[in-house]
Amino acid sequence: MADVAINFNGRSYRFACGDNEVQRLEEIAKYLTGKLEALTREHGNIGDERLMLMAALLVADELFDARADIDELLQGPSDKTDSTEPAATRRTAFG
Repeated sequence: MADVAINFNGRSYRFACGDNEVQRLEEIAKYLTGKLEALTREHGNIGDERLMLMAALLVADELFDARADIDELLQGPSDKTDSTEPAATRRTAFG
């Protein structure tokens, strides 16, 4: 087992993971930290809990768009949408 430290807002959070998962966890943490830092720049210090929720919603929104894009690729474009427009530009909760 390995420990990975994730630093945000002056705090360090430690997570245990498998030795083969360290790089992936560090990459995910870096991505999430980038989201949190962008939100902090945009909204100021509004509290860790709110920042984490906002970041989680942003990442979930990206996931939903990615899943919709994959579904569209697997099923082909529907007659209801302009197939030249990427699905991610058609739906977004945080546009």
